[in-house]
Amino acid sequence: MALARAWSVALFGVDGVPVEIEADVGVGVVNTQLLGLPDAALHESKDRVKAAVRNSGHAWPSQRVTLGLSPATLPKNGSGYDLAIACVVLAAARVIPGEALAGTALLGELALDGRVRAIRGVLPALLAARRANLTRVVVPTPCLPEAGLVSGLAVHGAETLTEVLAWLANQGSLPVAGVPEAIEPPPGPDLADVIGQPEARWALEVAAAGGHHVLLTGPPGTGKTMLAQRLAGLLPPLSPEEALGVTAVHSIAGLLTPEAPLVSTPPFISLHHSTSPAALVGGGAGLAKPGAVSRAHRGVLFLDEACEFGAAKLEALRTVLEEGEVRLARRDGIARYPARFQLVMATNPCPCAPPKEIDCVCPPAARRRYRARLSGPLLDRVDLRVPMRPLTAMGAVDVPPEPTAAVRARVHKARTRAAERWADHGWLTNAEVPGPALRREFALPRPTTSILDRALSRGSLTGRGADRCLRVAWTLADLSEESHPTADHVAAALEFRERRKS
Repeated sequence: MALARAWSVALFGVDGVPVEIEADVGVGVVNTQLLGLPDAALHESKDRVKAAVRNSGHAWPSQRVTLGLSPATLPKNGSGYDLAIACVVLAAARVIPGEALAGTALLGELALDGRVRAIRGVLPALLAARRANLTRVVVPTPCLPEAGLVSGLAVHGAETLTEVLAWLANQGSLPVAGVPEAIEPPPGPDLADVIGQPEARWALEVAAAGGHHVLLTGPPGTGKTMLAQRLAGLLPPLSPEEALGVTAVHSIAGLLTPEAPLVSTPPFISLHHSTSPAALVGGGAGLAKPGAVSRAHRGVLFLDEACEFGAAKLEALRTVLEEGEVRLARRDGIARYPARFQLVMATNPCPCAPPKEIDCVCPPAARRRYRARLSGPLLDRVDLRVPMRPLTAMGAVDVPPEPTAAVRARVHKARTRAAERWADHGWLTNAEVPGPALRREFALPRPTTSILDRALSRGSLTGRGADRCLRVAWTLADLSEESHPTADHVAAALEFRERRKS
């Protein structure tokens, strides 16, 4: 009887769990048995690995092979265990020394000819391996740029199973991951392209400075989509910690490329109204995959023609907007994905959406039904509601509109003030500050918030809405370079919530 051990990593959301793979080669009926709750793709790995081993010039053991994946109660998904299974079986068969596998995690799918294919989720897997005190990791060569983002590990890349076996037998070498070079992202669309719309431009600046959600309402062709596309360009670059968190989600979603292994700028995700609920918030059989809300983490999620999305999809956003995280329960467990994004919704005022509201031919009941597609609880979570003006001229203007660079400078300055103020509490933007903190530790004088008290007494404002008005007021104060919001800032914040046309 021969026994060997190796390591791989299982992913649950963006959390990785080290998996110990044991191989026992001994007497009995010739068979290969895989234990430890494998899914269909992993269960098929027995045949893939056998073919890869034979085509790499080695013989599969002609005895009973028992493979155990521990923790045994943890469901295992995907084909990323192939490389570890092949190496541990050959170590148990005394083809390679078993001690060479100590402290080494092996990640990769095997082709039938022994090539090591790229897999998703390499970055979160390596982070989990580092937390488990593993010292070496072997990944597919195309994943080396992504793997190089993780320090504290000796990361090697492999093209074939033969190379890995030779390296484990101390008869060859594998390329080592280097630190990826920072790639300057291409310039995005400029805010100077937007004609007119001073109120909407100001709302976009406030949203960028405080991390607030926005609703743009107006007829087609007024620049709603153009404004939304330019919001990400106003946001500051991601910090190293934020970039790793965003990149981990994109790695699991399979969106990274060797040329751009690190997401260093806030992502912009735009969806068509035909998007399914699973594509929006995440889903899938077995264990849920990340959706658009997670791919937009630390960036912007844009829903164009929001009223056409349907109630089921829009209402699924309510909890995500409050918590900044999505939890998806499926057969194989609960996957947690970060989802702290800025929501921008654009919608027409009615189904016919004429350039001028006076030309609307929709019956009043049809207009009400159309607006009711955005429910009150969802709108209560949107801080800035902005009506768009119809365009009146396309010619040259006397004062050219501000470019993105000028607005971004003010946004970065306001964000710095907010980050310094909330640093002791761990909040980065005004939108992240919980309501109790705004009403207790950072309470404003009663005369300053009296307008909110009147709105609450009239029933035109909810408690959640009052908290969001306070957050916007702090953002307006930051843009004005004042230490605390004034009554004018609170009134302006309340006006943003009342701007939706009746």
